[in-house]
Amino acid sequence: MQSGFDFMKFLPLIIPLILVQLALMAYCLIDLAHREQTKGPKWVWALIIIFGELIGPVAYLLAGRED
Repeated sequence: MQSGFDFMKFLPLIIPLILVQLALMAYCLIDLAHREQTKGPKWVWALIIIFGELIGPVAYLLAGRED
């Protein structure tokens, strides 16, 4: 009899989410490095992208880029 949280049951759902998060983070960091200007300092956006998990890259895409 097994008690507690069964992590292996949710692993097939977690791996694609992690891959999407890493791909989005990589895309945003590359985009940030190639942009001349952003709304705010680049180092702040880099920290938001890296430590903001999934919300950080989305925030950068919606609010950080100057078009």
